[in-house]
Parts: sequence; structure tokens; C-alpha cells
Amino acid sequence: MKVLAGIGGLAIAAALAAMIFFFGGFYNVAALEPDNSVVAWALGYVRNASIARQAPRAAKGSIDDPTIIQAGARAFANRGCPTCHGAPGVDWAKFAEGIRPDAADLNEIAKTESVPKIFWVIKNGINMTAMPSFARVKVEDSEIWTIAAFVKKLPSVSPDDYKAWTEAKSP
Repeated sequence: MKVLAGIGGLAIAAALAAMIFFFGGFYNVAALEPDNSVVAWALGYVRNASIARQAPRAAKGSIDDPTIIQAGARAFANRGCPTCHGAPGVDWAKFAEGIRPDAADLNEIAKTESVPKIFWVIKNGINMTAMPSFARVKVEDSEIWTIAAFVKKLPSVSPDDYKAWTEAKSP
């Protein structure tokens, strides 16, 4: 019984120490320094678990249709995504290097994540990052699905294709 009381006391002391550390302002939230490994792990774990639980289970429409992917490339460019994420043949803006955590490498995301998860992130954004919610600015789901389809195909998109798809067309 004394052992259990000791473990409980240690747990309470650890919780109080963590509260003092975080709520007392001792944890540095400056973007100049990366999060320590424990905080980075915890935030990544919570983010991934949340997306996995809340993302739709299936994509809406054909994500392999070239017209959908090209529309997604145009929406990606017009909505300013290359500013933080770059694009084929397009570097991200210099200020994006100051974002903490770093903006996602979409070529890696495309290799590991499903289109419904990509859609969910674009639509809802991610708190405590620079990823905005497209739904908050009234972007229609149909447009978000095209962007998600484009992101999924991003590793196979050449700079020439991206440029051709996103150039303004003359009337």
C-alpha cells in the first residue's frame, strides 16, 4: 500500500512540476528555437492521432483524373500554398524558413498520407502551426479535394507541367 501511495505521490509531484514549467512561462515558445524532443514528439503524436481519427475515410471523386489534378495545381498556386511549401520548380518564400514547426514537406506527405487525410488538414488547418483552415475562409470542399489530389500526385509532377498548369491563360 505504501508503494502505491509513493507512486501516486510521485505522479502528483511530476504533474505539478510540469504545470509550473508550462503554465509558469518557463517553456520557451519562441519560434527561434525548435521544440525540445519531448514536446515535438507529443505534438506530432497528438496531431497524427487527431488527423487519423477525424479525417474522412474515402476521397470524394476521382483523384486520378488529370483535370482534377491540374485544377488542384491551379488552386494550390492561387491559394498561396507554394509560399510555405514550395512547388515543382518553385522555392518557398524566405520567411517560411522561420515557421516552427517547419512547414510540411509535401513530397513526403504525399508518399505517406491518404488523400482524405490531406483534405482534412487543408480544410481544418493545424493549431500551433502556420497551416491555416481553408474552411474558415470559405473555400469549398470541392476545391479542397482538388488540392488534396494534386498534393498526392506532387512527387510525380515536373516543374514544366506545374508551370503549364498554373500559368494564367490568355482570353
